[in-house]
Amino acid sequence: MVDTPAGRNQASMLIHRMYSWRGFSGNHALKPVANRVTLMASQKGEAVGTLSVGLDCPEGLLADELFKPELDAVRAAGGRICEIIKFAFDMAGTSKQYQAAMFHLAVITARDLHQCTHMFIEVQPRHRAFFDNALGFKQLGEAKMNPRVSVQGILMCVELAYMTEQIQRYGGQGHVPGVRSFYPHFFSPREEIGIVNRMLELPNGKS
Repeated sequence: MVDTPAGRNQASMLIHRMYSWRGFSGNHALKPVANRVTLMASQKGEAVGTLSVGLDCPEGLLADELFKPELDAVRAAGGRICEIIKFAFDMAGTSKQYQAAMFHLAVITARDLHQCTHMFIEVQPRHRAFFDNALGFKQLGEAKMNPRVSVQGILMCVELAYMTEQIQRYGGQGHVPGVRSFYPHFFSPREEIGIVNRMLELPNGKS
């Protein structure tokens, strides 16, 4: 978890570099926000990947700006929602393993520390297939222009119960013939138990 100014600055620089390379505009600096948990992957002391888990609160989520009706429908049905934001990765080769580990930590943060049931993400339409195949996200609604980054975005959602089932089935196995998702590269169920217990012991963990 990133909970220091230096860590947030390192993650912000990575986000700015990767978003600028993709043509995204806007200010991508990470600021300490009470309802947001930032995770970062590093290699040899350098940030290579980051994402933040935004937790629902009275002010809502960033996705409410464009997709409030879709989010409200899940809220009304009793869902406890969160969103993945500020996702950036700058690695080749072993990128899948690092991304899988970071998304698994995001699942643990949302599910075990904050009891969320649904995870949302806003992505460009051309990235829809990746998040569907890798993690099981499904598109909700139509594409809309996102003023924060000046590109069209779509809303995607996955139930944490589905992610949990996939982790139980495939986690820790590495390559599985015929399986295209990231789940075989997640931690094993046994490793997950240890990680959950350690994260619950952190100052910001829930017990």
